[in-house]
Amino acid sequence: MRLLVRERLFAIGDDYWIEDDGGRKVFLVDGKAMRLRDTFELKDADGRILVELRQKLISLRDTMLIERDGEELAKVKRKRLSLLRNHYRVTLVDGTELDVSGRILDREFAIEYDGELLAQISRRWLTLRDTYGIDVVRDDADTALLIAVAMCVIVLADKEKED
Repeated sequence: MRLLVRERLFAIGDDYWIEDDGGRKVFLVDGKAMRLRDTFELKDADGRILVELRQKLISLRDTMLIERDGEELAKVKRKRLSLLRNHYRVTLVDGTELDVSGRILDREFAIEYDGELLAQISRRWLTLRDTYGIDVVRDDADTALLIAVAMCVIVLADKEKED
């Protein structure tokens, strides 16, 4: 599944659609304004909340939490001992770890599980400068989770760049 995301999607407090490569609205990003921390809801086309993303308030390193149905699904944070600045680890509640690496600020990175590619985030195959794609490689992957992971690492990388 290939999805198209516009950079300005992540303006806090605004609602924007993520479209499939046919131009159909598939996911709605609902940014919550006036909060102490970054908060987003990812909804399907019918308005059902699939996952919620929020910045963890108290942590040694910036961390984002992904929740489903009010329960924690995953934590996203920068890798502790990474030589690469843009290298993140996603820890699911069952202990599974996903690896996110690449040039996140350039929107060129991959999400992998145990060396297997799950999703590729890229601007390479798009002509519009403010657009990047999320290409979910596996048919059985949790697309909403992979979109949420991509959103979290972009938010964290952008915050790190500002600091």
